[in-house]
Amino acid sequence: MSGYFIVFFCFLLIQRIGELRLAKKNADWMRQRGGYEVGANHYKYIVAIHVGFFLTLAVEVLVWNAVAPSWWLLPLILFFLTQLLRYWCIQSLGPYWNTRIYILPEATLIKKGPYRLVKHPNYWIVITEIALVPLIFGAYYTAFVWSLINFCFLKAVRIPTEEKALLLLKSEGP
Repeated sequence: MSGYFIVFFCFLLIQRIGELRLAKKNADWMRQRGGYEVGANHYKYIVAIHVGFFLTLAVEVLVWNAVAPSWWLLPLILFFLTQLLRYWCIQSLGPYWNTRIYILPEATLIKKGPYRLVKHPNYWIVITEIALVPLIFGAYYTAFVWSLINFCFLKAVRIPTEEKALLLLKSEGP
């Protein structure tokens, strides 16, 4: 199972690196148009949460020899469904999607795709992923600890910061 884990782990890392590159491109696009970042002081904690998650996952699976449950296929299927939702979020926001919080003056709040159905869908997807990925490999400690840490940080810091920033946008968008 460790071979499958390494392939899956590398897939996740490549995916995240690609998303960070897209976020940088989108940030550059917004800054060129007068956009600015909000909440930059807490971004290091988001990075720390994700790095901690990946490191703990690798240790639990490769060092502590976590054993995949007999029902591993269920969280794997759910994970791939969340990926479809993730890319729906990215596509819906287009150049406004980012891992950071950017405000573009005079922009309007986007209310299409999953954003017309629920607030902050990408955060719900990340919460789900942080729970699902470890469950595929039986890494229950990682699933519990990092799901709790991530949820609490999003609820206490990230979402309130983004909500305040979104108040600066016009209320109707495409």
